[in-house]
Amino acid sequence: MDVSAAPSALFRRIEASFLRQGLMRHLGARLLRVEPGLCEVALPWSDNVTQQQGSFHGGAMGALADIAGGYAALTVAAEDSEVTTVEYKINFMAAFRDGELRALGRVARAGKRIIVTTAEVTHFAPDGKQSPCALMQQTLVPVPKTY
Repeated sequence: MDVSAAPSALFRRIEASFLRQGLMRHLGARLLRVEPGLCEVALPWSDNVTQQQGSFHGGAMGALADIAGGYAALTVAAEDSEVTTVEYKINFMAAFRDGELRALGRVARAGKRIIVTTAEVTHFAPDGKQSPCALMQQTLVPVPKTY
């Protein structure tokens, strides 16, 4: 999304759900971009997202990838539904500290009963260097909204 432009209806729909994510608020994640079949989320490094050696915790990376893939799926789901993850597999490729992580979720296939997504997690160092961090594949199912 062009930050100088007004948010699209799709961005606002995804953002409304994202803002209800207590874990994402706790971790300090923010929604960066939403397009049909795509979602990008950022997670800045802080003491809230580290493991014992000071690097980003794998659980934080997994949560970020899950959210990016999940919201990519929600962009192609019916407006009267939500999605829920039933499975994901993640490969951690490198550990980083400082800077921020960005997860780019993309829909690989959207069916009536399942949606398959991928997410690439990239580390953005304070000096601007970008490095691959993790790859995820995910399966989600559409479910009725309960709110």
